[in-house]
Amino acid sequence: MATNSLHASVRTLASAIRGLSIDGVQKANSGHPGLPLGLADLGALLFSNVLKHNPATPSWPDRDRFVLSAGHGSMFIYSLLHLSGYKLSLDDLKAFRQLGSLTPGHPEFGLTDGVETTTGPLGAGFANAVGMAMAETILAARFNTADHTIVDHYTYTIAGDGCLMEGVSAEAASFAGHQGFGKLIAFYDSNRITIEGETGLAFTEDVALRFEAYGWQILRASGYDLGAIEAQIAAAKAETGKPSLIVLDTIIGYGSPNKAGSHEVHGAPLGADEIKATKLALGLNPELDFDVAPAVQSFIAEQAKGWKKSYQAWQDLFAAWSKANPALKDSWDIAHGIKAAPAITWPTWAVGTKLATRSASGQSIQSAAAALPHLIGGSADLAPSNNTDIKNGGHFQKDSRSGRNLHFGVREHGMGNIVNGIVLHQGLKCYGATFMVFADYMRPAIRLAAIMKIPSIFVFTHDSFWVGEDGPTHQPVEHLASLRSMSNLEVLRPADAEETAYAWELALAKGIGTHHAAHANQRERALTSFDPTTGPVVLALTRQNLTVFVKPADWKESVKNFGAYLALATTNADTVILATGSELGAALTAAEKLNSEGKKVQVLSIPSMERFRAARRAKKLPGAFLPTSAKLYAVEAGHYFSWAGLVEEENFLGVSRFGESGPGEKVAAHFCIDAQGVADLVNGKL
Repeated sequence: MATNSLHASVRTLASAIRGLSIDGVQKANSGHPGLPLGLADLGALLFSNVLKHNPATPSWPDRDRFVLSAGHGSMFIYSLLHLSGYKLSLDDLKAFRQLGSLTPGHPEFGLTDGVETTTGPLGAGFANAVGMAMAETILAARFNTADHTIVDHYTYTIAGDGCLMEGVSAEAASFAGHQGFGKLIAFYDSNRITIEGETGLAFTEDVALRFEAYGWQILRASGYDLGAIEAQIAAAKAETGKPSLIVLDTIIGYGSPNKAGSHEVHGAPLGADEIKATKLALGLNPELDFDVAPAVQSFIAEQAKGWKKSYQAWQDLFAAWSKANPALKDSWDIAHGIKAAPAITWPTWAVGTKLATRSASGQSIQSAAAALPHLIGGSADLAPSNNTDIKNGGHFQKDSRSGRNLHFGVREHGMGNIVNGIVLHQGLKCYGATFMVFADYMRPAIRLAAIMKIPSIFVFTHDSFWVGEDGPTHQPVEHLASLRSMSNLEVLRPADAEETAYAWELALAKGIGTHHAAHANQRERALTSFDPTTGPVVLALTRQNLTVFVKPADWKESVKNFGAYLALATTNADTVILATGSELGAALTAAEKLNSEGKKVQVLSIPSMERFRAARRAKKLPGAFLPTSAKLYAVEAGHYFSWAGLVEEENFLGVSRFGESGPGEKVAAHFCIDAQGVADLVNGKL
C-alpha cells in the first residue's frame, strides 16, 4: 500500500478509535477519554502497520509485546483490540467498566485477549515492559541458531507524564539503559497534563535528558505526524545497543473543540454536547454511537492478510528449527509448559543439622537450576546475603545474555515489576530477592502479580527480629501479616532446611492462573478464594540457623493438602501449639518440656497459612490437627493479625511492636520468643 494511501487509512482508523473511546466512556459515565483522543494516531499506526501480531492467535510466542503503562486510558487499547480483530466485540466495548465485562476500568491480564499485563498503577507497566524485553533477549540467546531465528520481537510501551514521575519507572529505565535493551521502544505521551492541571505544577524536569543519562536513545516526533513517527520507530529499531524513548508531542483530548489540552478531559466523560462537537470535528457522524466505518473494516481485513502470512512464516520457521534442533525443541517445550519438567533431585539434610533457611534455599536453588535451565533470578544487590546466586550460571549483562544470575541493583520496586514482566512474557521461571523488611518497597508489584495470578517468586530473607544488630529498621514485624492479607499470594515460611526445599518445590509447581470468575455469593467466594496451583509465592527465610527435626512420613502431602502437619503428635492432646518458621523449634522444645511435666501437648507446623486457612474453611482439616477439646496456642515472631480467628490473642506469643538492636539471641530473650516463653505462655505465666 502506498504511503499516502496507508496514512489515509490509518487516520480513518484513528478516528474510529476516538469515536469508540469517547462513546464507551460516555455510556459508562466513567473513564478517561483524554489519552485515547490524544494518542489514536499512534495506536492506529502501531496496531495496523508496526506490531508483529496476529489477533487470531494472540498467544503467538514471537509476537511483539505492547503495554499500555498509562492504563487509565483503557478504552484506547480496547478500541484497538476490537478493531484489529481480537476477541472483543462491540457489545464488550459498550459494557465498558461494567461488572463482569471484558472491558474493566483498567486493562487486566488473563481477562481480555491482547492485554499483556494488568496496568493502572502508573509506571508499573513500563517496568513490566522492561522485563518482557529482558525475557526476549534471554530466550533469543538460548534458542536462536545460526540458521534459524525463532525469537525476534520488540516490546513497545506507552507511558505518560504520571508513569515517568513514578519512582518505579526510574528504577526500571535505569536498569534497561544499563542492560542496553535495543528492542525496547517506549513512547512518552508528553501532553503536559495531569489530574490537577498542567505538569508545571510539580514536574519541570527534562525527562529526555534524564533518560539520555540512563543510556537511552532519545527521539522526538509530533503525535500527529505519521511519517515522523514511522521514521522514529525505524531509528529506534536501527539502534540495537540502547532502548529508545520516543517523545511524542501530543494534546490530551485531541479533537475535542472545548476540552482539548485541558485537565478536564483527563478523567471524565466529554458529555453529550461535546461528543457531538468532537465527532463533527473528527468527521464522524454525531448521531451514531459506536459506529465503525466500512472503510476501517476493509483496511483491517487487508492488513490481517499480512498478519496471517507473517504468523505462518514463523510457524514454518519454527517447524524447521524444531526438526534441526530436537534437544532445543525439548527444552523449549519444557520452558513453555508444553512438556512436563524433569524431576528435581532436592538436597537432603540429616536430622540435627543446623542451617539457616536462607542457606537451605540457596542449596535448593542449585538443585532446581540444575534440572530447570529456564530458571533464572537475582537480588536487589543482596545475593550474598539472600543466597540466590546460581552457581556457574553466569551473569546476565549486555554482553552475556545467557547468564542466569540477574543483578537488579538497589531497585526493589523495579525488580518486582521486572520479574513480573519476565514471567508474563512466558518461557522462563523467575525469582527476585531482598530482605523481607523491604517487601514494603515491592508491595505494589507483589499485589499486581497476585491480581494477575502469575507465578512470580519473591525470596525474602532475614524474616524477623533475628536480624539482630541491624535493629528495628531491618527487623520485620508486621510484614507476615501484611503479605498474608493479600489475595492469591502464598507466603511460605519454612521451619527448617527440609521444609525450605519443599517450599521451593511448591513454588516452582505453580502456573499462570485463570482470571477470577464471578461467584454466586460471598460464602462461595470465601471457600474458593485460594488456588494453591497458581499465583505468586513469597518465601520467608531466616538469617539464623535452625535445626532439622524428625517429621512424619506423610508431612509433604499434608503440607500440600492442608498447609500444615503434626511436627509432634501426642495421643489425646489437650493442648496444641501452632508455629511457623524459626519459632517451630522453640515450640517443639517447649512441648517436650511440658509433656515431661505431665501435660499432653502437640505441635502443628504451618508452612502455608493460606492452604491451612482454606482447608479449615472447607472443613477438610484432619481432626487430629486441632482436637475440639484442646486449647490452642500459637507462636510466631510477627504480629497477631495473621492469627486472628485461629487462636485468641492472649494465647499468642509474638511481636506487636518494632524491634531492638542487639544480638539475635538476646533480642529473642527480650521478647520472650524462645522455648521458655512458649512454656510460660501455655502455663499462664506470660
